[in-house]
Amino acid sequence: MKAIWKDCVIAQSNDTVMVEGNHYFPINSLNLNLINISTNTSYCPWKGSANYYDLVVNGEVNEAAA
Repeated sequence: MKAIWKDCVIAQSNDTVMVEGNHYFPINSLNLNLINISTNTSYCPWKGSANYYDLVVNGEVNEAAA
């Protein structure tokens, strides 16, 4: 599985976890050169807390996209 934005591979792994139709990538599969920690968080009663990352490709930012 690959996650791509603006023709850049953000994450790639054969070991994703699928929950409700969404693939979750292991943290070590992320291209750390393309992400920044976001201040956005969320909480789901059965999945728990989530932290997000902003994607940054060629100066364009996709906030809390990962």
